[in-house]
Amino acid sequence: MSLEYNKNNIPLAKNLRKNATPQEKQLWYDFLSSYPIRFQRQKVIGDFIADFYCHKAKLVVEIDGSQHFTDAGLMADAFRTEKLENYGLKIIRFTNQDINKNFRGVCEYIDDTVKASLREGGVTAKP
Repeated sequence: MSLEYNKNNIPLAKNLRKNATPQEKQLWYDFLSSYPIRFQRQKVIGDFIADFYCHKAKLVVEIDGSQHFTDAGLMADAFRTEKLENYGLKIIRFTNQDINKNFRGVCEYIDDTVKASLREGGVTAKP
């Protein structure tokens, strides 16, 4: 089943892929791009663009920079999370600092979350 999406956000998503932050690039090129279960980056879902999305695990991974920690940013993220959860998705968030200082831990957490989601959904993960 495909998720609905706002086609007007596709050019912005393409631009975000080309201009990824250093932390997004590191997570993509050093982990998610070769992960055994497919992830997409800058995936348009509804009216939003998820940093990383795994359809099989119904998982969104967000990398938050400093703009996410203002009052307005926190409110926008809460709204966005609620809307994405309405699609049956799980959202996990990491900060840029998490990527910079604990990259291995971030990767292990994503891996554990994917595996747990697949077990809950009755899907077997391939090594």
